[in-house]
Amino acid sequence: MMHFKELIVWQKAMSIAREVYRLVPHLPREETYGMRSQITRAAVSVPANIAEGWARESSREKAQFLAVAQGSLAELETLLMLCEQIGWFPVKETEELHRLMNEVGRILTTMRRRRREEGEGK
Repeated sequence: MMHFKELIVWQKAMSIAREVYRLVPHLPREETYGMRSQITRAAVSVPANIAEGWARESSREKAQFLAVAQGSLAELETLLMLCEQIGWFPVKETEELHRLMNEVGRILTTMRRRRREEGEGK
């Protein structure tokens, strides 16, 4: 079995986290413990849960962690959209990030479906 670091979805999720850390210094200083903290936690949760799920033995456990990663991705998307609507992040600055998040979301959906099918086949 391949190591989680070899997974394209994990690599792309790490790119998302790095990009989020590049963006958050542009948030207002008073958001250090509010929006900044919440955005970075959601961004880090995506690759962390992919890695933890990949290390699990059962398909059911893997699927659970992939579901958490997908939930964190949805949370991150919501927070970024709010920051864009407030005017903290210019939409032009987040276009690539949204593209990456959509791609990771599609991959996670496919992976979760496969895990469910593996679990049903047992």
